[in-house]
Amino acid sequence: MFFTIPTLMTWTRIVAIPFIVGVFYADLPEESRNFLATSMFVIFAITDWLDGYLARKLNQTSSFGAFLDPVADKFLVCASLLVLVHLHRVPVLVALVIIGREIAISALREWMAQIGASKSVAVHFVGKLKTTVQMVAIPFLLYHGQLFGLIDTHLWGTVLIWIAAILTIWSMVYYMQKALPEIRARVK
Repeated sequence: MFFTIPTLMTWTRIVAIPFIVGVFYADLPEESRNFLATSMFVIFAITDWLDGYLARKLNQTSSFGAFLDPVADKFLVCASLLVLVHLHRVPVLVALVIIGREIAISALREWMAQIGASKSVAVHFVGKLKTTVQMVAIPFLLYHGQLFGLIDTHLWGTVLIWIAAILTIWSMVYYMQKALPEIRARVK
């Protein structure tokens, strides 16, 4: 199921990354670059929800799609965070915490799957909440201005990305605690 509609939508998130990054190197006014990058990020973030919905609705779920979907999300988030660090809109520490957690939990999930214990690190509410907060914070920080003349997106994006970093640590601790019995059993 390499070329189903949901899988193609997932691939678009990966293909979008150079375009989102490239916008900031375009010879455009800063406000235009911010708007374009934000718009692209929001559109491609929506495909994350839509591809899962369509996979279930069209009965096009696949193990490849289940693998690629979180990889695409992580690439999109990590690339956006690196751009935001480069633009001095996100502290390096926050980006390291979020990116480091993504790598660590992905590795943990892979190892747990290899030993037949993947259910112990299945996606939990705190992980979904972390993702939701990130997916709101990042476009606010990409936009970096006043939204509708009322919302200071830099301020709210900064607050939300710090909340996302806290949720990131919380979710990592949660998943590690869930995996700890299996880890202890394998290390002995």
